[in-house]
This record gives sequence, C-alpha cells and structure tokens, in this order.
Amino acid sequence: MSDDVRVRAAPAPSGSLHVGNVRTFLYNWLHARHTGGKFVLRIEDTDTSRFTEEAYHAVLEDLRWLELDWDEGPEVEGPHAPYRQSQRTDLHKRAAEQLLADGAAYRCYCTKQELDERRQQAMAEKRRPGYDGRCSRLTAGQIEAFEAEGRASVVRVRVPNVGQSTYEDLVIGEVKTDLEQIDDFAIVRSDGAPLYHLAVVVDDGMMQINHVIRGDDLLSNTPKQILLHAALGNPVPRFGHLPQVLGPDRKPLGKRHGSTSIADFREAGYLPDALVNFLALLGWGTADDTIMNREDLIARFKIGDVHPSPAMFDTKKLDWMNGEYIRLLSDDELTRLVTPFYLKAGLIGESPSPQEQAKIEAATPLIKTRIRRLDEASALVRGLFGRVDIDQQAGAKVLGADHVGELFTRTTQALGAVQPWDKENVEAALRAVAEEMGLKPRTAFAPFYVAVSGSTVSAPVFDLMTLIGRDECLARIALAQEFSRALQA
Repeated sequence: MSDDVRVRAAPAPSGSLHVGNVRTFLYNWLHARHTGGKFVLRIEDTDTSRFTEEAYHAVLEDLRWLELDWDEGPEVEGPHAPYRQSQRTDLHKRAAEQLLADGAAYRCYCTKQELDERRQQAMAEKRRPGYDGRCSRLTAGQIEAFEAEGRASVVRVRVPNVGQSTYEDLVIGEVKTDLEQIDDFAIVRSDGAPLYHLAVVVDDGMMQINHVIRGDDLLSNTPKQILLHAALGNPVPRFGHLPQVLGPDRKPLGKRHGSTSIADFREAGYLPDALVNFLALLGWGTADDTIMNREDLIARFKIGDVHPSPAMFDTKKLDWMNGEYIRLLSDDELTRLVTPFYLKAGLIGESPSPQEQAKIEAATPLIKTRIRRLDEASALVRGLFGRVDIDQQAGAKVLGADHVGELFTRTTQALGAVQPWDKENVEAALRAVAEEMGLKPRTAFAPFYVAVSGSTVSAPVFDLMTLIGRDECLARIALAQEFSRALQA
C-alpha cells in the first residue's frame, strides 16, 4: 500500500446529501488536500430498496456544487474502478470464498426461528443474547446433512473469544474492545448477497484506502472491520471517528430539525463557499476562526485537531456567515446568482428583457448589504418589477396613522417638482416634507416603503423610487392614499 494518504467518501444515495454526511466528506477532502493525498468517491449502491439513479446523480451534483472534487471515482475513474459498489459484487463474493477456504469464516445454517429461540433463552437466563457460534463447531457430517436438506446458509466470520481489539483513533485516541463482546458476524446473506462489512472492507482494501474517517455512529463496527482486514491480508487502515452534529435540542441533526439536505441549502440561497467554511468549523478550529477560504482551510486542517465532542448546528451563525460571503461577491457575480431567484419568484421572465436586466443590475448594490441568503433578495426588489398589492397587515399597521394622508398629499406635490429625478433629489424632497411636518425619519418614510413595494421590507426606498420612476411612484402613492383613507373611514 502507498504511504500517501488515501481517503474515501462512500455515500449510499437515497436523495440529496445530508449536511452531517457532507461534513464527514469535507473532512476527508481537507485531509487529502492538506497531505497531498487522494480523495476517492465510491458509491455504495447495493441497497436496491433505497437506491435510485436520480439519487446517484443528486450526490454527484451536490459534491460538484460544493466543489469537493474527487481524484478517483464515477465519471473520473482511476486504477481501482469500478467505483460503484453494485458493480463489484463478484469481487466481494470471491473474498468470501477465500475466507471460507482459509477457515477464517464458516457457513451458518441456523434458521431465523432457531436464532430467535436461542436469543430469548439467553435473555431469560440473563446471558448476552448474541450469536452463540453453534455452526462454527459443526462436523462434516452435520454440514453434509444440512446441505442435503437444502438449508440456506449465511457466511459468518470467526471471531476469537479472547483478547482485545486495540487501535489508536485519529480523533478520539485509544479504543479497546474485548473480543468476547463481538459475535461471529455475518458477511454474506443467505441469498448470496454480500453484506456491508464484507463489501466495505474488500473495497477499502482493493482501493488502498489507508485512512477511514467517518461518523462515530460507526465506531462499534471498527473492531469487526479490523478483524476482517487482517483475515483478508489487507494492511489495516487508520480510523478516525467524528462526533455527530447536533441540532438545537442537542439530538443528532435530522429531518425533525427542518431542511438539512444540501439541495435545501442550495435552494435557500446559501453559497457553497460559505457552507464549506461553516461545516469545516463545525467541530474543528478555534473560537477565533470565522471567515476562511478553501486555501486557508486546506493549509490549516489537521484531522488530529478535530474536537472529540459533538458540534452544535447554529443556523443563525450560518446565515451570518453566508451574508458575509455574499458581500465578498462582485456585483456582476451576485447579479448572476440572484437572477434565478427572481425568475422563481415570478418577477422576471425566462429571458429577461433589456429593461428587466437593467433593473436586476441596478438592484444588486441595493440588496448586497441587506440579505443573508439569495432567496431573500426577491422580497426586497419585487416592487421594482411591477406594481404589487399592498400587504394588508403592513398597510393596516403603517397607513392607518393620522399623519399619512397629509404626508402623501404634500409629498405628491413635492415629488412632482423634483428635477432631475434622481436619488439625491427624491430623498431631499421627502426629507423636506418630513421636517416641515415635524416627523421622525422612520415615521415619515415607512409609508413610502408600503406604497411603492407593498411591504415594510424592501430595498432602500429612495433608490427604489428613483428606479421605478416619477409617474409610477406617484400612481402607487395615490393608491396607498386611497388605502389609508379607507382605513380611517
């Protein structure tokens, strides 16, 4: 096996990747890039009840969107192809036959009913209800009888019942397990299909994976896999187990915490660099670490520095970080990224007209400092792309005040005289009326947000009014004034 670091991401596609899995893949990727090693993508697609081709392509799309490029794997290939586990079944079966021939494994003919009965008996006698190794002691005659009977069999690994499995975990330190606590575990089903432990160990061995970095929910599997590597004559990889990511309720992050798939984050308008930065710091780094680009992450990341305690997923921190990354974008890049969100919101057509494109570009500097996610942009600029109905709640709260009627009347006269129609002159006209009426800015300007955008939430009102134009602004103010009169009637 090469001394160069070789790590792998091994998703079992059933949909878009979950952020917990992606954090694990990211740490593998960072470890490979930091050490100059190789990052291998292997698709574990043998569970036909969950796997779909659509899910397979979704995994590739998620990883590409996050820019976690792989050195070997699907669509890249490499010296250890194929990289889809379903195409490696013959290799797994040959390994099982080798283990049987070497005496490291044996066929177990116990039926499910027999196993259940012995398990219940062990529990009644307050013994550990694991497999008792009965078929490991079968005589040749008993085996022959079972075969003649046509009994189905699984293949189990012989586990020594004395001694310990000991290894130095890259994250949590020394791990010891008494072998007597490990049953002779199955590696091939009765229908001949290889099980997880066999497939993953065979593939890791043949692909020369020498660092296995994965979630600590798989910690209990490690002694079994170490035994299986040794039985197959593989160099045993170094293992590192990452603590889980917890939600606000301090339970492992899951669907009950809301949208946590990469597709959901992408659709909500998070940037891949921001998500990578956030996930990297979710269990690694110091309290002072915040915005770190990929080059910085690669340069500093060491797997041994991963914190052994669970990490808390803080959506507010992610939103803040994403907003910081948005402000690092050029106006041209932000315009390109928000345009699909305007289309989704129905603000523009599939192919924006020159006038729409000009508005999109003009709005970008106005929203840049006000959004944390790309999907927030549409609400701020919707008044720019056409007249919108006044939100009833915002209208009742703002336009029902006693001063609004006079404010609109005076401002309509002032705006009619503005020349030229630009931000400075529009702002000066509105501020002059507010001063004449003795109104504070918030009280004076909130009605214009509602009038021109239909809501109290929008891009800066002076800029918005400038882009909308005098005639349309006056028409919207007139409608808002009617709304105000109806409230006071």
